[in-house]
Amino acid sequence: MENGGGSPQGPITCGSWIRRPENFILVALGRSRRGDSTPSMLEIFSFDPKTASLSGSPLTTYSLEQEDGDFASIAVHPSGDDIVCSFTSGGCKVFELYGGRETKMKLMVKELPPLNGVGRQNCITFSVDGSKIATGGEDGHLRILDWPSFRVILDEPRAHKSVWDMDFSLDSEYLASTSTDGSARIWKTEDGVPLTTLSRNSDERIELCRFSKDGTKPFLFCTVQKGDKTVTGVWDISTWNKIGHKRLLKKPVSIMSISHDGKYLALGSKDGDICVVEVKKMEISHYSKRLHLGTRIATLEFCPVERVVLTTSLEWGAVITKLGVPADWKEWQIYLVLLGLFLASAVAFYLFFENSDSFWNFPLGRDQLARPKFTPILKDGQSSDDNWGPFGPVDM
Repeated sequence: MENGGGSPQGPITCGSWIRRPENFILVALGRSRRGDSTPSMLEIFSFDPKTASLSGSPLTTYSLEQEDGDFASIAVHPSGDDIVCSFTSGGCKVFELYGGRETKMKLMVKELPPLNGVGRQNCITFSVDGSKIATGGEDGHLRILDWPSFRVILDEPRAHKSVWDMDFSLDSEYLASTSTDGSARIWKTEDGVPLTTLSRNSDERIELCRFSKDGTKPFLFCTVQKGDKTVTGVWDISTWNKIGHKRLLKKPVSIMSISHDGKYLALGSKDGDICVVEVKKMEISHYSKRLHLGTRIATLEFCPVERVVLTTSLEWGAVITKLGVPADWKEWQIYLVLLGLFLASAVAFYLFFENSDSFWNFPLGRDQLARPKFTPILKDGQSSDDNWGPFGPVDM
């Protein structure tokens, strides 16, 4: 494990990555109130991928009114322009983010009419394509809204006893939601119709849920508490049947996350540990023990462009952790390899051409006049054979 510096300390309720144009990465943090002197604040920090750390001071902040209370949950639109927050006093607000690398960052707040005064929302999430937003209330009320029109798709007051967790599928067709009573339901997002309830044994509690995001394996991952054991179960979303489970983080889990490319699944414990699992093998690739010493991890989220995770807790603030997993190939590295292969092929072809008469199937010697001329890629500026290609004359 390698932790980056510049991580904000103090009571932080929730946080999320923000991906701006040109992979300009920011982090939004909801800082809790400290007494009567310091209000709750939404803070925006810049992220340095070279050092895997946040800026020492926020780029911009927004202080809440006392009646708003503290932050309860946060979600960032995939465009990086809008941040939706819910508060302990009930209701939600949208913060529009302006600015970039060369301009000053600014937050503008606006109301979210369908979610005004609806009570505390335990979780908020956007669909992968950004066309929908879902909220799950402490009172069990589940809502799905079209974005940005705020048209109500689903408004179900008795979806659960109390919503615990939720996630959209990669194609935004389904929403999975879990309850504090251990149940889990699947919803069709186009019309808000309940599709099915996941099966479980009487002694099992389904707690957290995340859909696969690699585009090839249609799975739903859920943490299942059975007695004093926690396992990660896998459901096939074509049949909604459970196909297996594995014990990964061998302690109660407080939060679950999946990387944007779907290659890694992360679990955070109630006493500050995290483990990162390679989905293909369902084996642990990284483990950080006591990352938030003895404290429930409230936020666990993968960086959009780096193998780095953001975690937060009330006691230890925000921590940036660089994962000990194999680094992905960058786009420029892939192009460099392809260019190298092309040049190597060109050199091999040229050498083969120069040293082989049988390639042309000519019976005469190597210096015969009838032999086609080979025009190299980098031609001599004085050459008069501009209309010859490597295999003969070229029509002009």
